[in-house]
Amino acid sequence: MLTGITTDRPIYLPAPQKVGLIILSFGNVISTTGKVRELVLDNCSSNEGKIEGLTAEFVNLEFLSLINVGLISVSNLPKLEKLKKLELSDNRISGGLDVLAEKLPNLTHLNLSGNKLKDISTLEPLKKLDSLKSLDLFNCEVTNLNDYRESVFKLLPQLTYLDGYDVEDREASDLDGEVDGDDNEEGDENGKEEEFDGEEGVVGEEDEVSGDKEEEDLGIDDEDEVKAVQGEKRKREPDDDND
Repeated sequence: MLTGITTDRPIYLPAPQKVGLIILSFGNVISTTGKVRELVLDNCSSNEGKIEGLTAEFVNLEFLSLINVGLISVSNLPKLEKLKKLELSDNRISGGLDVLAEKLPNLTHLNLSGNKLKDISTLEPLKKLDSLKSLDLFNCEVTNLNDYRESVFKLLPQLTYLDGYDVEDREASDLDGEVDGDDNEEGDENGKEEEFDGEEGVVGEEDEVSGDKEEEDLGIDDEDEVKAVQGEKRKREPDDDND
C-alpha cells in the first residue's frame, strides 16, 4: 500500500477503470495493489532514490511513470516482472542501469530523456534486456556524441526505435501507418472477391426460378412429363415454320 508520498499535485492513474479500488489524495494512495496495471507518480518526491510504498506487491503492473521525482539511481526500484513501459525522464540518473535486467526482465519501452547519461558505455547493461524495443534519450549528453545513433543501434541490436525513429530514420507512427494501410488494401480485395461470388450465387438462383416458372406455365408437376412435353414442342416447331 502506497502511503506517505508527498506531492504538489494529485497522484493519478490514467486508466482507473482497470485497477480496481483507487483512493487518490494529495498525500496518499490506497489501492488494491495486485490489480493495478498502470501507475503514474510524476513529480512525487523521493527519499534518497526511494519512493515509499512502491513495492513488488504491484505484481501486475505494466506501466510505471516516475517523471521528475528526483531519482539519482534505479537501484531501489522494486522487482516488477510484468512491467513493460517505464518512464524515468527528467531525473538525475547517470548510470547503474545494470539492475534493470534483473528487476524488470520484460521491459519493452524505456524513457531516460533528460537524465545525466554522458557515455555510450553507460547503456551497455541494457543489452541484457532482450525484449527492449524502444529507448528514448532526448536531452541527455550522450546524444551529442559523434555517431550516437549508429553506436547505440550497434550496441543494442534488439532495439527497433531510438528516440522515436528506427535505424533507417523512419518515425515509429509513420511506419505503423504503412503497415495498417497494406492490411486495409488486402481487406478491400477480399471484399471484392466475396462480392463477385455473391453475384454468381444470384445468377444461379435466377436460373432456378426461371425453370420453376416454366414448369408452372406448362401446368405439369412430374419431371418426366415436363421433358416429354418439351420434346413434343420441339417437334412441332419445324412444322409451324413450313406452314
